[in-house]
Amino acid sequence: MEETQQRKRKRRRRRDSELSRSAPLGSADADTALCLLLASVSKINAGGRGRSDPLPSSSLAKRCLRKVLSFLSKSDDPVPSFRKIPLAALFSVLPVLLKSNNPDIACLSAKVVGMASLCSFDMNQRVASDAEILESLVSGLRSSNRRVKLSACRAVSDLSTSLVGRQRLLEHSALETLMVCYRQVAKSFVNSVALFPADNGFARSHITAAKEHELPVSLLDAVIVLVNSCNIKQLERVPSELSESFFFLLKELWTKLHPRMYNSTVCSQQKDLLSNMRVNDLAESIFRLSIRVQCTTFLPIDQIRRSIFGLPQSSFEDFIEGYWEVSPFLISRTSRAVDEENILNSFLNCINPKDVVHLLLSSVLHCAVSCPPIASDELDIFNFLKKERDSLGMPIIYQQDIRSLSSCSQSPHVLSFDDIFRCDEAYKDGYTVAMRGMEFHFKSITAITEGLASLFGQPSVGANLYLTPRNSQGLAQHYDDHCARVNKLLPRLYESLDGSQGSNVDAVPNACTQILLKEGDILYIPRGYVHEAHTTNDVQKDSAGLSLHLTLAIEVEAPFEWEGFIHIALHHWSQNLKQHVSSDLMTGTPYTACIRLLHFMIMLLGDADPMFRKACLVNSICFSRDTNHWLYKSQVAIFRDLIDKINESSKFMETLQSMERSIQKEEDPFRRIRWLESFNLKDEEADERYEYYVCDVDAEHLFGLHPEEKETLEAAFLTVKSEFCKQVLLEDVLPMYRLLLEKYRIVRKQYLNGMLLLHRDLDWIEIFVLISRPNHE
Repeated sequence: MEETQQRKRKRRRRRDSELSRSAPLGSADADTALCLLLASVSKINAGGRGRSDPLPSSSLAKRCLRKVLSFLSKSDDPVPSFRKIPLAALFSVLPVLLKSNNPDIACLSAKVVGMASLCSFDMNQRVASDAEILESLVSGLRSSNRRVKLSACRAVSDLSTSLVGRQRLLEHSALETLMVCYRQVAKSFVNSVALFPADNGFARSHITAAKEHELPVSLLDAVIVLVNSCNIKQLERVPSELSESFFFLLKELWTKLHPRMYNSTVCSQQKDLLSNMRVNDLAESIFRLSIRVQCTTFLPIDQIRRSIFGLPQSSFEDFIEGYWEVSPFLISRTSRAVDEENILNSFLNCINPKDVVHLLLSSVLHCAVSCPPIASDELDIFNFLKKERDSLGMPIIYQQDIRSLSSCSQSPHVLSFDDIFRCDEAYKDGYTVAMRGMEFHFKSITAITEGLASLFGQPSVGANLYLTPRNSQGLAQHYDDHCARVNKLLPRLYESLDGSQGSNVDAVPNACTQILLKEGDILYIPRGYVHEAHTTNDVQKDSAGLSLHLTLAIEVEAPFEWEGFIHIALHHWSQNLKQHVSSDLMTGTPYTACIRLLHFMIMLLGDADPMFRKACLVNSICFSRDTNHWLYKSQVAIFRDLIDKINESSKFMETLQSMERSIQKEEDPFRRIRWLESFNLKDEEADERYEYYVCDVDAEHLFGLHPEEKETLEAAFLTVKSEFCKQVLLEDVLPMYRLLLEKYRIVRKQYLNGMLLLHRDLDWIEIFVLISRPNHE
């Protein structure tokens, strides 16, 4: 029996040899090579069913595949070599060859796919459009043979060089398969990684490993590229268990690599394998996958309320009605909840103030990552990632994340050991060290800021840290654009301090109120209230002789001021009216122009009347639709008062002229309310009636009107304004307002979660050993 099989194999080898001699591959053209390849595939299919051992035809198949590769690799041919290859024939045999039991054939076939994908964009698209090739390639990733798996992975990476290729691979479950494969080999790889520093910054450093780890490096390269190409829906299609387990593998890798960014040395490329993946690519993948990983814990709202405002239920009500956005309010430690419920206990439990500056700064250097600011109107977290991907994961930036108030003029740069020394020296000379974005670093602070945001019905709350030596001062007199002598107006978030409002800081009367803060006290300072802080020279027994304070900034963004609420109300009312095309108000009225002018008039009123700038609290956790509830009555009263002011205003000509001046200066008159376009963003279920909007201004039509046409427009404008003020109700606006607030909150929580998870798992409060001890004036 064995002799019979040997004879059969000899005959097949002899036939293959004769076929090969009849058309020598050394001089064969593409057609001949493909014919021979088809013949070999036919023999494999005919004689190899149910067999695991390679047939004699395999030798011919390998020679043909190498010949195809030689055509694909030619670069000196004026006509691209791949155009000489009959693509239909090639693509018809590749799925079979990719699944071959012969590892050499499977590897060569994968190499053909990869090389074809790199030939040109058109070829890449043709490969990506062939479902059978993609399925066979993904099948190769599941092979038990390490070489086949590696070859298939390289081909996937080559195909991933185009957006079309990446999207088609995602459709064929390549991402899930790669994650599973990497999970199987990651354990031995993680401990051997290193960094190859880049000339253009820490975050651009490449990841390296020993050459024996080529498979896990290639798998990780491929999966990172696909993860960073996903949208939210594609990420959500990955099974939760797989996504989370892979996420924690990346976190483990990040935890080992991140500290090395500060002292990495050049690795020898002779000994180490240089990955295509950079540190910022890894950081982006962790950030993206963090969307599905909940890392924050939230304190009960009642605990936050009691800890800040005291035990009586009426204390928060008294604060809102008497102090909120009106005047400072000191809340002493003794008037609040018992110490066991103090939300700042994480600070108070770490009483070891010695060497606090050194510990603070060195811990920042070795543990922190930079938190680039996110635009206040950003409603797409992946759009933010696209803009900031090159800076993700990099060390903290001086002047952005940390600064010494002695050297504010220095330009932003990555923090270095020299900066640590300078900050230390500046502190000893009496200057304050300031850190921003503490909610992105400390989970304990995140729990507080998120609770405060819910308490006040705002998208987010920020937290900054200030470390000041005794008998010293931090910032000079200034006012903040967030809730930190009241100006005429409440300044808007990120509003420029130039002009009249900024000059008010220098014109503050000599009379002022001094407030002495003791350990554990809380001072509320409204936005726009000019203030300065300094420490005393009085050092109590067991005191550190310094002051550490945390500012919690309730950032009232434009859509969530009362002016924003009214813009939403007008948008909602106008859309409802447009659905009734037979409405008497619509007939013969320049309706769209009137709505635009009314939006602009509301902005002018907001510039002049601080009531329009007050924060809207209708989404506060305390808000109740009970008409007898104190907060409900308060918010309805403010809303009706502002609507009455709009109704009583007759600023038609002033509005028209002001808009005209804006456009003549080539300014966007509706820049401040561009966020309204978020209601018009199309999705799969979007309604076409939302395509129009206020920001499309036909200046020539509005400003080229004859006097009698302006009179007609004014009459229509007053009619539209009157009907709006008569019909609008706060209750009708709430669903749309809450929809917008939820959009803002989702993006900010995604950003918060991503930044927290880019930091190491230790809560920094345990590392910093921070405590505020001395009196602070």
